[in-house]
Parts: sequence; C-alpha cells; structure tokens
Amino acid sequence: MLNPITGHLGHLPRDTRDTLFLLVVIAWVVTMQLGHIPWWCTALAFGILAWRTVLTWRGAPLPGWIPRLVLLALTLGATWMTHGTILGRDAGVTLIVVLLALKTLEMRARRDAFVVFFLAFFTLLTHFFYSQSLLTAVGILLALLGLLTALVNAHMPVGRPPLRRVAGIAVGMAALGLPVMLVLFLLFPRMAPLWGVPGSDTLGRSGLSDEMRVGEIAELVLNDEIAFRVRFDGEVPPQGMLYFRGPVLGDFDGVRWRPQRSAFPPAMALPVDLEVEGDPVRYEVTLEPQRRPWLFVLEATEQAPDLPDLRPGMTRDLQWVTRRPIQEMVRYRAQSHVSFRYGPREAMLGLQDYLELPPGFNPRTLALAEELRREHGAGPDAAPAALAAVIERLRTGGYTYTLEPGVYGQHAADEFWFDRREGFCEHIAASFVILMRAMDIPARVVTGYQGGEVNAVDGYWVVRQRDAHAWAEVWLRGQGWVRVDPTAAVAQWRIGSLDRLRPPPGALAGLVGVLDPTLLAQVRAFWDAVNNRWNQWVLNYTQGRQLQLLERLGFSAPRWTDLLYALLAVLVLASLAGAAWQLWERAQHDPWLRLLDRARRELARRGLPDTGHLPPRALAERAGRHFGATPFGHALQDWLLRLERWRYGRGSGESLATLREQFRRLPWPARKTR
Repeated sequence: MLNPITGHLGHLPRDTRDTLFLLVVIAWVVTMQLGHIPWWCTALAFGILAWRTVLTWRGAPLPGWIPRLVLLALTLGATWMTHGTILGRDAGVTLIVVLLALKTLEMRARRDAFVVFFLAFFTLLTHFFYSQSLLTAVGILLALLGLLTALVNAHMPVGRPPLRRVAGIAVGMAALGLPVMLVLFLLFPRMAPLWGVPGSDTLGRSGLSDEMRVGEIAELVLNDEIAFRVRFDGEVPPQGMLYFRGPVLGDFDGVRWRPQRSAFPPAMALPVDLEVEGDPVRYEVTLEPQRRPWLFVLEATEQAPDLPDLRPGMTRDLQWVTRRPIQEMVRYRAQSHVSFRYGPREAMLGLQDYLELPPGFNPRTLALAEELRREHGAGPDAAPAALAAVIERLRTGGYTYTLEPGVYGQHAADEFWFDRREGFCEHIAASFVILMRAMDIPARVVTGYQGGEVNAVDGYWVVRQRDAHAWAEVWLRGQGWVRVDPTAAVAQWRIGSLDRLRPPPGALAGLVGVLDPTLLAQVRAFWDAVNNRWNQWVLNYTQGRQLQLLERLGFSAPRWTDLLYALLAVLVLASLAGAAWQLWERAQHDPWLRLLDRARRELARRGLPDTGHLPPRALAERAGRHFGATPFGHALQDWLLRLERWRYGRGSGESLATLREQFRRLPWPARKTR
C-alpha cells in the first residue's frame, strides 16, 4: 500500500520538493549548534525554518522586507544583550545561524538558493570552533552530503530528477575530492584552531582550574570528558601511585587558593633539589585541548617532555608548563620516577610563605591545632607525630566523601572538621592544609589528576575530568616536600581502586538499564578506542608529524616551507599525470575512426560540405561528384574504398599505418579560403 505521506511528497511540484529538502538539511546544520548557541537563537532559527516550511507547503508568498528587517534587528539586539558584543566567535556564530535561517525567507530564485548553500557551508565550518570530535565530523559529513545533493539538484533545472540519483552524484563528487583532501591533510601546513573559554557557576564540574574556591560549590557534577590518554611502554605503576601533577596552590585568602606569590626576593626562592630513585616509567600522553599551559606528567618528571615546539619548562613547584596555552591536541613522551624527593631538606626563610593564614577565619580549627600542639608539639620537628594524629582523626572520626556537601560558610575548615564532616577532595585537602599551617608545619595544596582506567580494547589509560583531584604536600625536615593525600584516609576507594567515581545516570538510564552492564562497558571501551584512533591519526596530526613525514620521504631538517614545496610538487605531478592520462585516453580511441574523421575534416577544408558522419563508401560517392574525374578524385575514392575494406572486409593486405601514409601523399588540391 502506498504511504500517503510519501505519495503526497512525490507529487509535490519540483520547486516545493527541493525547497523542503534544503530546509531539512539547514535544520540539521542548526541542530548541530544546539549546545553552543543561546536558547533564544535556537528558538528563533527553528521558528523561522518552520515558518518557511509552512509557506513552501502551502505555496504561499514569502514575507516582505519589513518582517525580515524586524527579525534582524531583534537578532542584533539579543546578540548584544547575550554576549555584550556582535563581534567575536560566540556572537558571530549566533548571528550566522539566525542569518542562515532568515535567508531562506527571501529564497525566490536559484541565485538566492546558491547564497543559502554557501552560507550553510560556512556555518558548517563554525562547528569546528567548538569540537573536532569524531561525532562532530560524522555530523558535518552528513550535512555536507546533503548540501552537495541540494547544490547538484539546483544545477539540474530540467525535468524532475529523483533525489536518490542526485544524491549518488553528490557522493561521487565527494569521492572524487577525497585524494585532494588527503593530500591537503598530509601536506598543508597545520595551524592551531580557535577554542572557547568555559564559564563558571555554583554548580561545579570536575576538572582543574588555576584557583580553588572551597565552599562555594554546593554540588559537584562529574565531568566525563577525557582530559588525556596515557600509553605506558612497560609495566604500569599501581593505581594508587598514578598522580599527574597540575597547579600547586599555596596562597590562601580565606576563600580562594591560588598559586603562591612569594614576598621574598628570588634569591630566597625555595630550591627544587629533585632526586629520583629507581627505574623510570616511560609513557606517551595524548593531551586534549585545555586552553592552559599545563602539561600533565606523573610525579616526578626530571627531564622535559618531548614537545620541542612548546618549549616546556618546570616550575619550582615541580609543575611542567609550556610557553603558550595548549589549544590543540598534543602528544608527547615523558619518563617519570614514582619514587623521589625534592625541595629543601633544611628549614629556609622561604618556607614561611606556606605557614601564612588569613586572620579572622576558622577559629575552631585554630583551637584544634593548639590542642594538637600541646599533645604532639609544634613545628617541623613534631610534624611526623602531628601528621599521623590528623590522618587518624580523618580515618576514625566519621568523615565521609560526598559530591553534595552543600555551600559552606565563611569558616569552611571549621564546618568540615566539626559540623558536616563531609566533602569532596578539595574540602578535605584544603582543611588538612589549614590545620597543618596552624600547627606551624609548612603545607600547600596540589591539584592534578589521580588514577584513571584502562581501556581493554587499545590498552590506553584514559584519564577523565572526573579524575581531577586535590591532595596536600607537607614539608618534613630531612625529606623536603612529601605528598600526603588526606582523601585516602576518608575514602580509600577514591584513590587506589578501579571502582572510581562515575557520573550520574542520564535520561536514558531506564532504557539502557535492561542491557547487560558488561556489554555496555565493552561498547563504551570500543567507542573510546575509536575516538582515540581518530585523535591519534587525525586531530593529533600536527606540523611536527608533518615534518616527520617529510623526513621519512628524504628531506633533511625539513621546515614548514618544505611542506609547501612538497605540496606544489604533488600538484605538478598530479597535473602531469592528468595530462598523460588524457593523452593515453585519446590514444585508446579507435585509430580507424580517427583517420576517417581526419579525412572528413580535410575534405571540408577543400570545399566538400555536409560530410557529417558519412561512412567511407558514401563519402567516396560524394567526393566523386564534387571533385569530378580528376586525378585527386580518383585517388581519393580508391583510398576511401580501401579504408572501408580494411575495416569491414577480409583485409586489404595493407596496414593502417600504410593507409595513413597514403592519405598524407594524396594530391590534395588547395584549401578553400573564406
């Protein structure tokens, strides 16, 4: 039975059908931007597209310039109110999405359709401002094929070509462009993309920042995005030893923790004095774009990661940073020692920075510190006993790890130690460091990532934003800075277990709950592995890897200009190959037909009209009437008949080369002049 909807669509006028198809493709282009444009932009764009669809379906006239001008003015005003400007990436994307929808309201002719096509192509490019993931690439590919189908359809104005055939032509065009795309991908000099800057609110998302505001986040939403991947060369250290170091925070104003800005002169800065022990752990890191100059390596890394383009350097806090923010995926090799010592071994004046506490905050914590001082002593000499006492208090005092501790007040450490007794790693580490400082023990907060999970499909360790962690470092005489993770005393599973934090179930949890959890885990691992391959082969194909490709091709010390030379050489070779193929194709045509066609052209130049596609015998008869009983007429007729026998008879005993030479030696009369 015929589907009434399909049947009705099949009998729509050609212009109506093509316009509806184009509107569907544009709707898909806009849908891909849903997570990056304001809600009003989404509503306005889809409202305009729905309006245009109704007008097309009914065959109603398009609106005049006044409604379009009003909508444009509203768009400009709303963009200004949302972004504070009409320039820049986010404001520009917002405007172009609405302008694309508005342009469909004045699409009356093919010229207007072509403008919509190319505006949609440009809008597709803006998706890469926000994401270059595999899913984004697949979505853009579908939109690209849809736009190519609409474009090819617009160039076929006659008749009613079925969309399936037009789509086949579009796919064929895209396939023909694949070699060009591959060459440009391999050799065109790579440039860094543009990226956005994340916002912040009271609903936190796990991840790292250059400051820590303890107590202002009521609920921590686990971010399941991948921070980086690690591939170990040999044996993997125990999960409890996988600490990837990030920013070190030592300056505390009562609310915020920031990197320490010492009041002492540089000559009094604390020395690094890094000493490593044992065999190094060698590994490779694939770091996602983060808009920060941080390189994450296992503690502790003595040698700079292999990333010469970014010139990484180590701070005195043992953190590796680059000379510019990382705005594209990078891959680097490093080697670390999980057993190490660093920092001054004896007391120095610079350690005073890590004893500072702002006045007027956390009085009960200060009182607890005074009580512990009386019991265990104060200062670095009493640090081991005091440290053990605080860890035991965390382990046995009823403290718990939670992602929903609520908003803390002014005295966040007091609330943690005495009232709520719960929090996530930032609360625990910050409260621990405050207590240590109150006991005259230098301490600071270290942030980074801890642990991760291995992907059974490709063997990579995947470290996600949910694995962001905060721990503490205390200074001990004769040992320097020593890592202390107070969260491990509260929730050991958070540190050393594979049963780690998981994001809350989404809206489809009830639907997928009936599936086998093992199957879901395998699907997830497979998808992560596929994404990793996309990252390794496509997104991480940097200029450094391009230069490595040139080295394998024989270039010595290649530079980016050599990429252009190689690209130019490929283009020249491709042009020569195309010319050679054209010559070869011409040579493959029937040489007998080419010789007959040559005879027709020469006779036309001598005044024989309307030869058309006459066969040799008919051509001989017409030439006899035209040239008469002349030596040339007789010779030409004889030659044409022998040419016919060569093709259709049993053979004239002459080769085609002989006939070609005889044709050249005919007593040709002079050519007719115009």
